[in-house]
Amino acid sequence: MLKGGNKAKAWNRSRNTRLLVVVSCLTSFIIVLVFLRLKIAQKSNLSFGLQNQRWNCFDSLVQIHPTVGFWNGTDVIWQVPDSPKAVLFLAHGCDGQAFNFWDRSPECPDCIGLPEERLIVLHALARKFAVVSISSSGRCWSFGKEVMIVKDIIRWWVENQRLEQLRLVALGASSGGHFVSVLATELSFSSITLMIAEGVFDRMDIRENYPPTLFVHMPKDFYRRQKLVENMELLRNKGVDVAEIECMEFPLSPHLLADRIPGIDQSVSAKLFELFQHKGFIDENGYMRKDGRKTRWKEALKEDKTISVDEHMLHPIQEELNLAFAYHEMTSLHTDQIFKWFESHMG
Repeated sequence: MLKGGNKAKAWNRSRNTRLLVVVSCLTSFIIVLVFLRLKIAQKSNLSFGLQNQRWNCFDSLVQIHPTVGFWNGTDVIWQVPDSPKAVLFLAHGCDGQAFNFWDRSPECPDCIGLPEERLIVLHALARKFAVVSISSSGRCWSFGKEVMIVKDIIRWWVENQRLEQLRLVALGASSGGHFVSVLATELSFSSITLMIAEGVFDRMDIRENYPPTLFVHMPKDFYRRQKLVENMELLRNKGVDVAEIECMEFPLSPHLLADRIPGIDQSVSAKLFELFQHKGFIDENGYMRKDGRKTRWKEALKEDKTISVDEHMLHPIQEELNLAFAYHEMTSLHTDQIFKWFESHMG
């Protein structure tokens, strides 16, 4: 009887082990399946965003009529739509300026209108956000005296436009994101968005009334991603509402540059795509092999005598190549989610 009992126990252990292995494999399969479905959904949503955010997608909704000013030694550009519901402050990154956010027009002949920046402004105006952008005093933003200068400019501007009753929000990219993270301790924002920036929270005394913070980032930048995770946890522990949006890479196509950049026609876009293929700058699926800044596409373009591109188009093209690689670049592809974030915290 004893020997028979031992055999039964051994058989049960063997059966339980096999069952655990089956359950473990099934669980792993489900996790992988869910992960793949999420990745497919992300690519599908990104593709939808690219298709629905062509450079002229707001032509029927918004007319660009900015006002240009100069206060406290810096450029200030703004536009207020009819019946605005909130005020958005935009802070550019290093080597940027307020002029990057606005198309060239009779009101702003020095405006550049980079593809991603201009689409953020157009989206904001279409959703009835008054928009104001300010140029940094140096190549990048600083976090001392400049914070107080910008604070005073925004306060004066809001009062001058009689918009004191509206909620104030902010979006900053890279250096501008770090700047906004500090400015939020001096101005009462209802919420903020930090784009490709983890913020400088390790230098600040965060209080419970710090505004809800949305991080829009590119996971390829692993170091920044790690700091961002730490800062999100820090803010949560202070009772601050936080969220994140991951920006993934996407493939180039023959028509992409024409769709995203005013002034690039379909023929030039297709020729540039062929050049990038020929030079091996993109893989067989159209994905950038390197960040646009590290790709010698400008040299290749100079050597090619069949493609004519105006010099002022080089910066916009560079921006879109950087964005496609998705390491560190301003992006308008998630503006719908960003403005939903702003609107959800305006009550």
